[in-house]
Amino acid sequence: MKTLFVKPAQVERKWFVIDADGKPMGRLAARVASIVRGKEKAVYTPHQAVGDFVVVINAGKITLSGRKPQQKLYYRHSGYVGGLKATSFEKAFVRHPTFPLEQAIKGMLPKGPLGRELLKNVKVYAGSEHPHAAQNPQAIEL
Repeated sequence: MKTLFVKPAQVERKWFVIDADGKPMGRLAARVASIVRGKEKAVYTPHQAVGDFVVVINAGKITLSGRKPQQKLYYRHSGYVGGLKATSFEKAFVRHPTFPLEQAIKGMLPKGPLGRELLKNVKVYAGSEHPHAAQNPQAIEL
């Protein structure tokens, strides 16, 4: 069986909007990553960006179950010896409400140039307003 090669001009890309109000973060991130990757299309190829655009609204209202809001940590490193910093989900969520969902989606995409390109197709907004109404995004339910 031959591998499909789709030219970038031939890819039909749609815009979708997902309301994250009250949705679990992991399930939402998995669904968004699948759409952005293009896994739901017949022309899906692992090494090409054939996915659609996704706008996530109300990211400030996502949920985590159990004690994850207190226990989940986000790490970063300054590059210096002993420069490891940790931030809990609660603090990161208060400071920047879209950060946890963006990180969850980023972790579910491939690493490298393809993943960075696909991440540009995801737009996450804390509130219900977004500037992509001109693209006529279709609403998707989880």
